Amino acid sequence: MSSEFVTTRRMEFADTDLAGIVHFSRYTVFMETAEHEFLRSIGTDIHVKRDGDIVSWPRVSISCDYVQPSYYGEELEIGVTVLRRGEKSVTYGFDFRRGDDEIARGKTTAVFCVCNPGEKLRSLAIPADIAERLDAIAVTE
Repeated sequence: MSSEFVTTRRMEFADTDLAGIVHFSRYTVFMETAEHEFLRSIGTDIHVKRDGDIVSWPRVSISCDYVQPSYYGEELEIGVTVLRRGEKSVTYGFDFRRGDDEIARGKTTAVFCVCNPGEKLRSLAIPADIAERLDAIAVTE
């Protein structure tokens, strides 16, 4: 099964440079926000207490390819897919669209970790209930 989680975002003045073009660095924020919305849509969140520990998804990789500019006031659709789910990590794909026009495409990899204050981060296997929900939106060959 393969599907896509879709959210939208209006480009605000604070997202743009002096020419009114959305600044490249903002796409990383948009990817993170879309990921958070996706996680909430499958019944979890980016930072939760689970089995007595605080668990989260620190990013270990991020990239973005820019196809064409977006401007102040435009509304972009952001599609999120699971490109790969490993035992402890997940790689997401992000597609930024304005109507039929591709604006940008990005990718992030996050690792499921215990993130207790004062302790070293410790990766864990993604719990089966979360893995199952991630797999429901995974891209399959």
